[in-house]
Amino acid sequence: MSARVLFVDDEREVCEWAATQLRRRGYVVSWRTAAAEALAVLETEDIEVIVVDLQMPAVNGLELCERIVANRNDVPVVVITAFGSMETAVAAIRAGAYDFLSKPFEDEALVIAIDRAIQHRRLNQEVRRLRLRHGEESDFGGLIGTSEPIRKLRALLGRVAQSDSSVLVTGESGTGKEVVARAIHERSARKHGPFVAINCAAMPESLLEAELFGHAKGAFTDARMARMGLLHQANGGTLLLDELGDMPLDLQPKLLRALEEREARPIGGSAEIPFDVRVIATTNRDLETAIEEGRFRQDLYYRVNVINVDMPSLRMRSGDVLALAQHFITELAAKTKTPVAGMSAAVAKCLVAYSWPGNVRELRNCIERAVTLTEFDELSVDDLPERVRSYQASHVVVVADDPSEMVPLEEVERRYILRVLESVQGSKTLAARVLGLDRATLYRKLDRYAKA
Repeated sequence: MSARVLFVDDEREVCEWAATQLRRRGYVVSWRTAAAEALAVLETEDIEVIVVDLQMPAVNGLELCERIVANRNDVPVVVITAFGSMETAVAAIRAGAYDFLSKPFEDEALVIAIDRAIQHRRLNQEVRRLRLRHGEESDFGGLIGTSEPIRKLRALLGRVAQSDSSVLVTGESGTGKEVVARAIHERSARKHGPFVAINCAAMPESLLEAELFGHAKGAFTDARMARMGLLHQANGGTLLLDELGDMPLDLQPKLLRALEEREARPIGGSAEIPFDVRVIATTNRDLETAIEEGRFRQDLYYRVNVINVDMPSLRMRSGDVLALAQHFITELAAKTKTPVAGMSAAVAKCLVAYSWPGNVRELRNCIERAVTLTEFDELSVDDLPERVRSYQASHVVVVADDPSEMVPLEEVERRYILRVLESVQGSKTLAARVLGLDRATLYRKLDRYAKA
């Protein structure tokens, strides 16, 4: 959408020059030679940024800036002057100006200042919009956002919830896999039954087996009474096997048999006890690679992976970052009884720019820190962790001016493949998908790099 710019200068020639330059860049430009005329335009047109010359008769640029800020503080003002000095800049900022340019300046500098002001305004509008709708329910459980990946995910989950098939939820750590598992349960026919979760990576094999299958009295030391396992505690409901990829290999055949037969024998017990559960498993591991490396059973993989739900990383749904941030601000402010209502546009800019390697979990932790530390009713940049407020995106350098710094195409490919593999936390399946390669080709390349 073309941005609407109002240029105000008492010299007609300057206005015409600026309008010509800006229209070439795709802006919709109006111009006026007096402050009163500019204020009249603001009352009838939706202007996104105003550029004001400082030295004008009757009402000068600073006075005009003050009037605009008082009546239309949603419209950023860029002040320009031929008498640039630190005192003039400070006066412009105090008057409420968003930015300040000294004459003479290149047309590119003007465009950059206008683009910054427009981005600032649009971020402010987005932040206000998110505040107004923070109480609305999401369409599916705790899945916040309107990005294309999240819309597709909601549509898939709506169908998944109606079935009773086993589900494998895959994705990077912190993407919200357990949130999805609970949402599926709450919208399924089993919603009135129990939702029981166990983290397969959080306990040793012997304890994990006892937790899953239960045990009879006297089955082992300290087993003073019989205990029902989680497979039976979840009867009529849903069992979440969190981080299934970390389950010890020796325990996997017993779990597979139990899931196939729908009955399990407690440790030290004498009889199989039937159960009726829907199994949802989650993992941040590349299970296909684990199967090839002998760390996970293929038959168990096919048993739990009847329906696969792949959680998008926050990098893939960056348009949802601000909606999630506002949701967490509202939630945490209510929990801690603090008066924080939202975030500044500068905070929004930092949040959108950051890469979020820890995904939604990292974003929530970041907002929790900021809500805890802020002294105001709106989060500021100083409340953010250093890694977020000082983040600068890295780029793969493909060419250089100095021929001695250039590298062969094969080396560029090697660096890029390894960078992609790093960004997906070592998942060869996901890396192959991002790179557009089949897994066998990726394995051959990685094997060659390892031997080099």
